[in-house]
Amino acid sequence: MSLVRKPAPGFKSVAVIDKEFKEISLDDYKGKWVLLFFYPLDFTFVCPTEITALSDKNEEFQDLNTQVICCSVDSKYAHLAWINTPRKYGGVGDINFPLLSDLKKEIARDYDVLIDDKGRALRAVFIIDPFGKVVLEIVHDLGIGRNVEEVLRSLKAIQANYDTGEACPANWQPGDDTLKEDPEGSKEYFSKHA
Repeated sequence: MSLVRKPAPGFKSVAVIDKEFKEISLDDYKGKWVLLFFYPLDFTFVCPTEITALSDKNEEFQDLNTQVICCSVDSKYAHLAWINTPRKYGGVGDINFPLLSDLKKEIARDYDVLIDDKGRALRAVFIIDPFGKVVLEIVHDLGIGRNVEEVLRSLKAIQANYDTGEACPANWQPGDDTLKEDPEGSKEYFSKHA
């Protein structure tokens, strides 16, 4: 069952932030947008490409009042080792957001992305609005890396919808027209031709 339009499950766990361990919770980010990004495991092949792509775009997310949080079932020590490993050797190097440890697998389970028999999470993205409600959920299998540009575009579209109350059509980009409730007078047309 999708979490979209429902309150985001709360969490509290230890993350690595600026190479230090710190307990964080979803409540710490009330009033901000949150991009919660699940990935399967540290020290794998696809995951570092996603984490580094997110880190390289983090300033754009921050400009949109959005906190990126990446989460996997690895320990805080594995996260720290991965951060301390240079990118050219399969690490993520310095990153600009928390890497959250879900060692007990409770967060992945609460967001319904845990693969029980594998003991790791699917690739998943959740955008949580400043009021704590899930407004976007993308979940897919392990072998496909996500497009960070599309995640960023989706966030901008959601925020535009919140700001204007208008809908964003397919392939919408910032600066494009949004759709009014009745963009072409369709209600009037159908009432005359019904």
